[in-house]
Amino acid sequence: IKDLCVTVGDKKILKGLNLSVQAGEVHAIMGPNGTGKSTLSKVIAGHPDYTVTSGSVEYEVNRKKINLLELDPELRAREGVFLAFQYPIEIPGVSNAEFLRTAFNEVCAHHGVEPLDPIDFNALMLEKMKLLEMSSTMLNRPVNVDFSGGEKKRNEILQMAVLNPKLAFLDETDSGLDVDSMRIVADGINKLKSKHNAFVLITHYQRLLDHIVPDVVHILWDGRIVKTGDKSLALEVEEKGYDWVKKEA
Repeated sequence: IKDLCVTVGDKKILKGLNLSVQAGEVHAIMGPNGTGKSTLSKVIAGHPDYTVTSGSVEYEVNRKKINLLELDPELRAREGVFLAFQYPIEIPGVSNAEFLRTAFNEVCAHHGVEPLDPIDFNALMLEKMKLLEMSSTMLNRPVNVDFSGGEKKRNEILQMAVLNPKLAFLDETDSGLDVDSMRIVADGINKLKSKHNAFVLITHYQRLLDHIVPDVVHILWDGRIVKTGDKSLALEVEEKGYDWVKKEA
């Protein structure tokens, strides 16, 4: 990501943001409310309410370079970009199983791979659900309808496990989770990490980073990354808050 500037309406949100993420890495982006963290994730996913006024996002996957900003959201997803929402939406009338199978087979078709039939796909889902200690009864429930906060967040990670993205942005996956749900979600993410994919964790607090140790920690302030370090930077923020970062910025 180079010199990315983004507006919503007349308001400037990102003001020249630079970020490089490589395969096999876990990055954490921290910062106070309103500094542009969620905006960044939505721009990467292709949300239509956000206008990129300048800058570029180059995405390299399977030895090809892609201008990510030129792709529609569904093409970004098929090329391996994934966003776990801060507030997962409900989709009444669509079962989890059907939603996941349709999404999975769309990715397969995009890459010229034969889709899985319902029986084989069900076996795949059950295998992934074990990672997140999820009951198989959730497969027949409408997507996120009447799910608890923890169930919704686990369901996001289940989607990620099934789709196997190359680049995943997790927008405050830790918000609203109790201690047990936090552990389960974090364990699931850790099991999905590999040298072939990359994760960007967006969070206010370092508690998630106790479970998922990042390679790099960034502090976002006023639409730019103003400080970068290792896990110790997150601990420093936990101890001191963000005021010292603001002063330096």
